[in-house]
Amino acid sequence: MARIIESQFGETPFQRLLGHNKDVMEKWNQLGDVLEKDGLLTSKLKEQVRRTLAQSNGCEYCKAKGKPDPVNFEGKTSVAVGFAEVFLKQKGDIAESSFDVLRECFSEEEISELCAFISFTTASQYFGAMMKLETENNQ
Repeated sequence: MARIIESQFGETPFQRLLGHNKDVMEKWNQLGDVLEKDGLLTSKLKEQVRRTLAQSNGCEYCKAKGKPDPVNFEGKTSVAVGFAEVFLKQKGDIAESSFDVLRECFSEEEISELCAFISFTTASQYFGAMMKLETENNQ
């Protein structure tokens, strides 16, 4: 059971917890929509990164959406997931050598998008963990 009651605003349990401040929920959803869709990086790559982050960021709701699927890893996805794992261990103190590896596969713009996606996704997953957000079956 979540730590606070859900608001009446939002389509998902996550959104309804944010929905106590409707403006925050709407802007959060807008940014999430932009970051999750195909951009410079594919939504498939970003989904594998999201799943990787979910396994360590403490949100049961996020974990329930699935574990990373290495069968679907192509070259760039493997590097992006590896970078996400480095982030999970190092947080903001990531060695320059990790960025050197990224630069072998990704443009500067793609690296920026990947880091923005990792940061936003981690914030979302931390919010879910703080609120003790669980799968709908467990609520």
